[in-house]
Amino acid sequence: MFKFTLVASFFLCAVSAQTPARQNSTPAHFDLTAIDQSADPCVDFYQYACGSWMKKNPIPPDQAEWGRFDELHDRNQTILRQILDEAAKPAPGRDTVTQEIGDYYAACMDEKAIDSKGLAPLAPELARIRDLKEKSQLADEIGRLHSHGVAALFGFNSGQDFKDSNSVIAQFDQGGLGLPERDYYLKDDAKSVELRQKYVAHVERMFELASEKPEQAAADAATVMKLETALAKGSLDLVSRRDPEKVYHKMTRQQLAALSPAFRWNEYFTAAAAPAFTNINVSYPDFVKAINSQVEAASLADWKTYLTWHVLHAEAHLLPTAFAQENFNFFGKTLVGTEEMRPRWKRCASYTDGALGEALGRKYVDLTFGAEGKQRTLKMVDALEKALAEDIQELTWMTEATKQQALVKLKAITNKIGYPDRWRDYSSITIKPDDALGNSFRADDFEFHRVLNKIGKPVDRGEWDMTPPTVDAYYDPQMNNINFPAGILQPPFFYTNTDDAVNFGGIGMVIGHELTHGFDDQGRQFDAHGNLKDWWTKRDADEFQQRAACVADEYSGFSVAPGAYVNGKLTLGENTADNGGVRIALMALLNTIGDKKEKIDGYTPEQRLFLSFGQVWCTNAREEFLRLQVQTNEHSPAQFRVNGVVRNMPEFQKAFSCKPGQPMAPPNACSVW
Repeated sequence: MFKFTLVASFFLCAVSAQTPARQNSTPAHFDLTAIDQSADPCVDFYQYACGSWMKKNPIPPDQAEWGRFDELHDRNQTILRQILDEAAKPAPGRDTVTQEIGDYYAACMDEKAIDSKGLAPLAPELARIRDLKEKSQLADEIGRLHSHGVAALFGFNSGQDFKDSNSVIAQFDQGGLGLPERDYYLKDDAKSVELRQKYVAHVERMFELASEKPEQAAADAATVMKLETALAKGSLDLVSRRDPEKVYHKMTRQQLAALSPAFRWNEYFTAAAAPAFTNINVSYPDFVKAINSQVEAASLADWKTYLTWHVLHAEAHLLPTAFAQENFNFFGKTLVGTEEMRPRWKRCASYTDGALGEALGRKYVDLTFGAEGKQRTLKMVDALEKALAEDIQELTWMTEATKQQALVKLKAITNKIGYPDRWRDYSSITIKPDDALGNSFRADDFEFHRVLNKIGKPVDRGEWDMTPPTVDAYYDPQMNNINFPAGILQPPFFYTNTDDAVNFGGIGMVIGHELTHGFDDQGRQFDAHGNLKDWWTKRDADEFQQRAACVADEYSGFSVAPGAYVNGKLTLGENTADNGGVRIALMALLNTIGDKKEKIDGYTPEQRLFLSFGQVWCTNAREEFLRLQVQTNEHSPAQFRVNGVVRNMPEFQKAFSCKPGQPMAPPNACSVW
């Protein structure tokens, strides 16, 4: 289901959805053997911290990149497999949760049955599209497809009102593209042109697999590209979408309909079974106008082709092997350079987590996380919050009036650790052990309407946007809270039996990162209650913009491949959070240990914190993946998440005795928080 959100996650989302290839491994403590002793930490700290690890850890063939996050995710996936293999056994005494996750997984794993059914499970959906008689029926059909998880044309869901965080309203957002984002359709460099050609060829092959003749498949693929390109031209760019003011346009249903009279909005809302509502946030009104233009301009036959493609695209992972393999050939191999498809059990574990995440998460938490882990984490959160308050109070560039408002917001931040206090109930979903695609449809329908039914109801501040096994964390500016799933509260981020420096460099840095998101270029626009409201003096806002521009320009100079640079404006929020997170993690460490600064393994506490931070990001990545990342993702590549931070920290330069002018000690360092 498509969801428009301002949530800022710690890890790059495009990667966290993948499942690593390696089997279970024992969690490693702070790793001295990962260090490349031949490298100079003041020249390239990332190489120093991770060089030996990178040599010993080549990218598995079914991965686009491989890093410490992936090692942890792999261990979590092994645990999920154990849970699911046991749950899938049709024992008569299974409880409801076990039956749900077990049968969903079992149906997904039955590749032979999926292949034998061919496209039969999808036939009713394809027939409905084929039988459309006039364009006035498009709204009804798209409403039905959205409930099945097919992200055609646009996104519709619910969310907090940006300027009244206690209210849940309807939300409309741009969408309907098969390629990652709009610029893939618009850029005219050689690589972009080549990739579009390969995308059209992929769409053509998918139509052929669906029994179209080659000539018709080629024509239909061209139609898809023409329609999606028109939608891309009407879409807002990724950098602009980071500005809350540019994606907040509250209007009535009637005003929305007036922007696109050719599309029957009332029929759509009825088909989507949306509750009654008056107001809706339209993230980008010009996209609604683009919808109107295309509904008028494109023929009914073209729209049928477009919708058919998006059904095949959305469901390819649970269609017969030929469809799944072709889907991987483009989105896995061509787009990010992955050599092999993941083993089926890993794909099915991911799909089960995506569809029934809190049911599977309950079993995961029982095995991996307890009250003790939550209490240890809360203690560190408290230390980081105190350090950030200290940092705010000591800022030389901010006036007292804005400082006081910042401290009010900081004090209002709440946190959620490990897993929900109240688990989601999936018992209304019919899950069958022999109906993989039907299970996916019914789970998507449940989630789509669960989200829509929040419209007009009180905000649920205990709800999570990530499942417990997820190796990630996030800050929600409208909730004004930080969230740490159980999946990330493990090595290499958090150890139960190591020194404070290692833990503050790992999970402490993550906590500091999420706290800083409340004060990055996006988060700072929301007040303590989660409302889009300017609480800055003009002088301080101007100073912030100047300092943020320094960070954006700095990171825009980092290159991952010929002609491929980090987008400093797109990654500004994450880079700001990285820089602030490590700084306050170090402050919290020093506040915690006081004068106890003895060396361990030859390293001071400050050095061990920086090394722990650096080693969290040890990663090898394929060039194709890096090119995709810098064009679409709000997170910088791993090496720049490390070097980009330490080169801005006098504390690092002092810890490793760097000389002014060395690469990790540049003359014009950037500093926001």
